[in-house]
Amino acid sequence: MSNTVRVRFAPSPTGPLHIGGLRTALFNYLFAKKHNGDFILRIEDTDQNRYVEGAEEYIIDALNWCGIPFDEGPGKEGKFGPYRQSERKSLYKNYALELIEKGMAYYAFDTAERLDFHRKDHEAKGKTFIYNWHNRLKLSNSLSLSPEEVQAKLDAGEDFVIRFKSPQDEELLLNDIIRGEIKIDTNILDDKVLFKSDGMPTYHLANIVDDHLMEITHVIRGEEWLPSLALHQLLYNAFGWDAPQFAHLPLIMKPVGKGKLSKRDGEKGGFPVFPLSWNESEGYREAGFFPEAVVNFLALLGWNPGTEQEIFSLEELVKTFSLDRVHKSGARFDPEKNNWYNQQWLQRKSDEELAELFMKNPSVASRGVETRNDKKYVTKVVSLIKERASFVADFWELGDYFFESPTSYNEKAVKKQWKEDTPQIMNEVMSLLENIDDFTSSNIETIVKDWIGKKELSFGKVMPPFRLVIVGDMKGPHLFDILELIGKKESILRIQKAISSLPN
Repeated sequence: MSNTVRVRFAPSPTGPLHIGGLRTALFNYLFAKKHNGDFILRIEDTDQNRYVEGAEEYIIDALNWCGIPFDEGPGKEGKFGPYRQSERKSLYKNYALELIEKGMAYYAFDTAERLDFHRKDHEAKGKTFIYNWHNRLKLSNSLSLSPEEVQAKLDAGEDFVIRFKSPQDEELLLNDIIRGEIKIDTNILDDKVLFKSDGMPTYHLANIVDDHLMEITHVIRGEEWLPSLALHQLLYNAFGWDAPQFAHLPLIMKPVGKGKLSKRDGEKGGFPVFPLSWNESEGYREAGFFPEAVVNFLALLGWNPGTEQEIFSLEELVKTFSLDRVHKSGARFDPEKNNWYNQQWLQRKSDEELAELFMKNPSVASRGVETRNDKKYVTKVVSLIKERASFVADFWELGDYFFESPTSYNEKAVKKQWKEDTPQIMNEVMSLLENIDDFTSSNIETIVKDWIGKKELSFGKVMPPFRLVIVGDMKGPHLFDILELIGKKESILRIQKAISSLPN
């Protein structure tokens, strides 16, 4: 076993990477980097029937987008490659045969039809069929047949699998970093298939052999693999190898708290469950999330730093992360909280960076707004509206009036603010603006407020309708900041337009 911490993320390329898989990759990455170790990507593609074109590239793209690239893996060959199991398949059979020689595995020749008969027969009797110590000698395998019969079947090219011979009447003591000591009665274990009739290993054999050969020190994986832990430990024992330390992460639960988060939950709730888009399913990247926000909220799904801190950069997570603060129980997925994380990361971005992102955003690019190409102007706009935004895509709705004169006015606001004498007041405000040379926010504010005082008007009579004619609604930042940005000419045109289009 290596002295260097070595962990692996070992997905199957059977479709897009689920957000739960991404969290597993993240926890592996954080643990490796915390201990100056190596983070390996291994593609477990032994099940060629379920292989999906493009899935491997998707996994790599997702890791890179999140800023958690692997140190070794496909395309980053190290001394432990290749890193696709399909390219390692010549390795596995010899290990399966080694277990047969040791008396810890055996050939099984049972047909699928025969096994199906036994299952149905057990169901009819209210029992569950398990292929193990209590019936293995009654079935067709190298334990129940003579050596000559076994050799004859092999020579005849009969289909076979190689099964692990689970021990009888033993108590297995297992240790999990997150869950502590686990005791397993070996009598309840079935004799799992290690090697299939198609010449490919099963997940269990390939996984153990590869982890050993790649000198993996810690296996950090999802809770769904907990039932396999006993077999994996027994396989390490059978080969005489030191087992890595195991840590099984809690499930990510539905927003309602019950059941594992699924693609359907995302479709029903209107939130992504994949890091990147896949076919018709939107990803977090395409939904406008920052990778820093995704990494931040995923890290706190099932892990607690032990403090009140909620916002973590990747560097801070590496420093703070530890497996002993990972919870055993499932972590509830909260889409609203995830939006909040994105809002927090948006506020941490510079106005210039956000302006660039906004100018590239389809909500702006499709509108033919001339000022969108003026980065200096857009940066100023962003600085005024970003506090109210969770996503860059929110900027248009929050600040469309910076780019376009209102084409309509909020009906409720018109009824409340547009009184009989309002057109006259707005006319006077317009005249006031025409005579201002220093058209800066502070100067406009001083002049308008002085004028309100001299006229003995209430601010409620002037400022709300003033905002309405400039913005078209009662939203937006400080009104005088808006006036300075859109300029004197545009401000006057908007007042004129409102007076002529709103009822007198």
